[in-house]
Amino acid sequence: MSSHPTFSPHDLAPALEGLHPELRILGPEALAGRHPGEDPGNLKAGVMAQPASTEAAAALISWCRANHVAVVPQGGLSGLVGGGTSLAGQVLLSSNRLNRILAIHVDEETVEVEAGVTLEALQAALAPHGLTTGIDLGSRGSATIGGMVSTNAGGILAFRNGVMRHQILGLEAVLPSGEIFSDMTRVVKVSAGPDLKQLLIGGEGAFGFVTRVVMKLESIRQHRAVALLGVADAARALLVAARLRRHPALMLEAAEMMWPRYVRDHAALKGFDLSWLEGGSALLLVEVSGESAEAAVTHLEEALADVWEEADLKGGLVAQSSDQARRFWDLREDSGFYFAAFPDAPSFDVSMPPSLLDRYVADLTERLSAIGDGYEAYVYGHIADGNLHIALAAPGPLLADLKAKVEDGVYAGILASGGSFSAEHGVGLDKRSAYLSHVDPVKQVLAREIKNLLDPERIFNPGKVPF
Repeated sequence: MSSHPTFSPHDLAPALEGLHPELRILGPEALAGRHPGEDPGNLKAGVMAQPASTEAAAALISWCRANHVAVVPQGGLSGLVGGGTSLAGQVLLSSNRLNRILAIHVDEETVEVEAGVTLEALQAALAPHGLTTGIDLGSRGSATIGGMVSTNAGGILAFRNGVMRHQILGLEAVLPSGEIFSDMTRVVKVSAGPDLKQLLIGGEGAFGFVTRVVMKLESIRQHRAVALLGVADAARALLVAARLRRHPALMLEAAEMMWPRYVRDHAALKGFDLSWLEGGSALLLVEVSGESAEAAVTHLEEALADVWEEADLKGGLVAQSSDQARRFWDLREDSGFYFAAFPDAPSFDVSMPPSLLDRYVADLTERLSAIGDGYEAYVYGHIADGNLHIALAAPGPLLADLKAKVEDGVYAGILASGGSFSAEHGVGLDKRSAYLSHVDPVKQVLAREIKNLLDPERIFNPGKVPF
């Protein structure tokens, strides 16, 4: 694209005006001072297109292809790997105005929704019908459905329901050609050739711009009980989770583990009393649902008593109120606390078979220590599906040679163990080198060939993922 004429943001904004009546264009002045979200580079393009319909998005994309202008799809700007960053001369394609919940099919337990609806807004709209999404994230207030599709988001319930890929029945998107791909299927059983919408799930905007989605739903289980438990390691945490998953009167809703340094520093910052916890222990947060609030608490307490000695629990608290349960969750979900002490701390998002987590964390600790004194990590995550979030207890960005050593330490052994260097945040810009090093070469070649077929001009989210 470098051989083609380029537009400045001040030239580009007026050139896009009037393309479609349902297309709003925001230029440099309108974007000035707007919060960029999780990455300061998200709004550098200086021009944002906000379609209110699929047809308006198609008009914008067709113009961009004809004029060799790169398009950067964006959702809630909550991505953590630079997947929505942009440069002057590009156009941000925002799903902000694609914000309608189109149809809730209560009897089917499905919903049709536009891509810009946030997860929290969708959950709120479903609640009066006794329904909810089969996926949940801590960033539910900002994460959009389209963004979650594009990153194949996971979250708290992945151990039970799978990730976003498993929740999608149908999907509509605009391809880099400007053509509309429509597969708004509302049924689970489809055996009618290749399922091409899967290219757009986890594609991070490289293959098209998602505009509408059909999702599976599940019934709300509103009667909950929450506990914080001291555990010696992941193996014992998984034992507790397995016991709760098999309990006939309970449904396990969450199993989140926080390793000792995370627990110590975050509890101190929050003023959270850990006098009941044996020193040096990790914390396991579990949430269950039952037939009633009383039944959930009673069955949870009984189940924990039964497994206490076998799991060698190091203390425990069962929340006695919704406020106390929220405080328990705050320890886990307010996970960016370490950035105050370590600005721009390098962070990672990996997954391993759950049975290998203890060995992985022990080896990681040794590898980081070998880099130099004081190199440690905050480790926490979704224990039941093997997804760990790791943040270095050091400020970033790191110099290139040090960054390479840290990444080698974090990613060592993951591919051979059947895990992934990116569990739920995507690849974006930040993890391109990891993609090139830790994804099967044949898979990389196939991905590039598909990109060449769908986007030969390389106008969609250039520089991201492996493209």
